[in-house]
Amino acid sequence: MSHIDRRQALKLFAALGAAGLTAACNRSSGVETATPAARNQIRIGMIAPQTGGDKPIGDDIVRGFRLFLDLNGGQIGGHPVELVVADEGDSVDTGKAALDGLLKQGVLALTGVVNSDVMAAIRDTVEQARVPLIGSNASPSAMQGVVYIWRTSYVNTEPGLALGPYVARQIGADGRVGIIAPNYEAGHDSVDGFRTGFGKTDPRLLPPVWTEFTTAPTRTFFREKIDQMRAAKPTVIYCFYAGLPAVEFLKQLWEDGYRGYIYAPGFLTEGTVLDEFEHEADNVYTALNYSPDLDNAANRQFATAFRNTYNATPTTYAVASYDAAQVLQAALRLTPGNPTSAAVNQALGRIGQIDSPRGGWQLNQTRTPQQRWYLRQVQKDGPVLANVLLSELATLG
Repeated sequence: MSHIDRRQALKLFAALGAAGLTAACNRSSGVETATPAARNQIRIGMIAPQTGGDKPIGDDIVRGFRLFLDLNGGQIGGHPVELVVADEGDSVDTGKAALDGLLKQGVLALTGVVNSDVMAAIRDTVEQARVPLIGSNASPSAMQGVVYIWRTSYVNTEPGLALGPYVARQIGADGRVGIIAPNYEAGHDSVDGFRTGFGKTDPRLLPPVWTEFTTAPTRTFFREKIDQMRAAKPTVIYCFYAGLPAVEFLKQLWEDGYRGYIYAPGFLTEGTVLDEFEHEADNVYTALNYSPDLDNAANRQFATAFRNTYNATPTTYAVASYDAAQVLQAALRLTPGNPTSAAVNQALGRIGQIDSPRGGWQLNQTRTPQQRWYLRQVQKDGPVLANVLLSELATLG
């Protein structure tokens, strides 16, 4: 990334406006530069929370995919697209119901899914239906290499794996790392990745403290577990939360008197979460595969269009969903005539590199991205808080 001033860069993005959506940018980001002869309409099913605590994440997933459609005349690979969004809700049962409803509507392909427990629960149904799912968030480590499930996000272990070596270097020989995360699949994956990156047998790692999984914690939900973790006198903390749980965890940690460094996957402070804080996010450092600050042509176009369309800062959730549309476009270009789900799934294995706002990446043999991970810090950007890019951590996948 060039050392352009952050606020200058954001002003430049906004000033580009519609003029930024040029043919040159289009070629770099996978947007169609010429209108092909229209092919038959296809129906894409999206599973995303439209209610419950994960709704802000679900909203960004919908926004990212729709933005790609808007920039491509409502088409993917020359096919007019009907996007059908089904509410994932906040439980396995509501996620499974969303999938069942979409399959009954004859979708060509699926995308979305926020909750890792939902992803694990729908695996067999997706495989039996033989409809490709391009997941854009949830990515359990145990689900690599499933024939009909692909991910444009990450493997759940990777943010912690990228961050672990950095934290190990920062805390010194006498440092102690407190670890706290929700007791469900993604929480365990995140902790396993961090411990692996840090060094699993390193005595500076304290035993993990597990909290109950919820998307709607109360104002006292974390108090007991925070006290349990802090009783071991950690010098820094590693945690894994997102959305409303992230807000409540950081607020309750601040109220408990902790003022040290906090390290986490970037979901802790991603999206509208930062709007809820004053000082609670001080000293927060995160690892993520995307930052709006990234200086590449695809991100300049995407970030400008996202801000102009939604009056919001783009997130990794929106990028992964935008890239899911790019992945489908690449596969459909390799599928002549009227595509079938099986033909699209076969084509997904041949699509090559995706020119993404996060930087170029490609699917590996386990059907997840090989991509860069970045270190970010919460800092003031004028009157508001922002996740400011500091450096590159690792390439994983």
